[in-house]
Amino acid sequence: MPTIGLVGVGLIGRAWANVFSRAGWDVVMWDANPDATTAAPRLVAESLHDLARHGLVTDPAKAAARLRTAPTLEDAVKGVDLVQESGPERLEDKLAIWARLDAAAAPETVLASSTSAIVASLFTEKLAGRARCLVAHPVNPPHLVPIVELCGAPWTSQETITKARALYKSVGQVPIEVKKEIDGFILNRLQVALLTEAFRLVDEGYVTPQDLDHTIADGLGLRWAFMGPFETIELNAPKGTADYCERYGDWFRRYMKDLPKPSVWEEASWRRVSDAWGAPPAPEKIAEKSLWRNERLAALAAHKKAQKKFEP
Repeated sequence: MPTIGLVGVGLIGRAWANVFSRAGWDVVMWDANPDATTAAPRLVAESLHDLARHGLVTDPAKAAARLRTAPTLEDAVKGVDLVQESGPERLEDKLAIWARLDAAAAPETVLASSTSAIVASLFTEKLAGRARCLVAHPVNPPHLVPIVELCGAPWTSQETITKARALYKSVGQVPIEVKKEIDGFILNRLQVALLTEAFRLVDEGYVTPQDLDHTIADGLGLRWAFMGPFETIELNAPKGTADYCERYGDWFRRYMKDLPKPSVWEEASWRRVSDAWGAPPAPEKIAEKSLWRNERLAALAAHKKAQKKFEP
């Protein structure tokens, strides 16, 4: 049975435990916070049972039985097929953790980081096994949103990328390759582009933040739940993508002359948008709504799993 070693079992690490245990992998978990390590099996088991209600886990008890904890980082990565590090988003922490990972894990073990903001070259350059290291950036929560961005450093071997892609695909995730390092990878750059225009449109008085959210949740987001932007525009012109660009290219060029400026993210601007959205909710309301979001995502994931993809 393949085994994954999880280093860091906060929200993201526990979600990875869900992904791999339900796919039949043995899961070894460790966190620098002993309380997090102790609590992880129970919390992951609860999430497995939650997903079983949507048909996304066949046998949650059996999946939960594959979970165990380790007393040290070194014990967590000993003899595993894949390491998924989900530690703090601070470079100094990554450097320290990854020196230990590289020293402790077997040479054939793939080492992956969940980082969303630090490219692999910044914390793997001096490692003896740097060719087997990469970023495998998920979306929160990864047990419900399957995309995984695989981004190696310049010295990451293609064999590592190929092997990692196969491993994540085998557990039901959807891996994509970021072919060269870029700040923010792919998903976050797309998200920032949308958010920046959204903040600009609200700040300049074109729309309320509530109506802008409807534009995505009840408009673009419905299409984007099952097809990406290129597939979307292919269907928006009789002759496909090139036809779409010919028809709308003039407007796009005009729009590109009026892009939002970095000042959108200065405090005076974003505070106006934040105030227009409303008072921040209490922490317990954030937690309550996060559970509601996860339920909706689970239902959507179950729906997508049950549907056939279009086959040309």
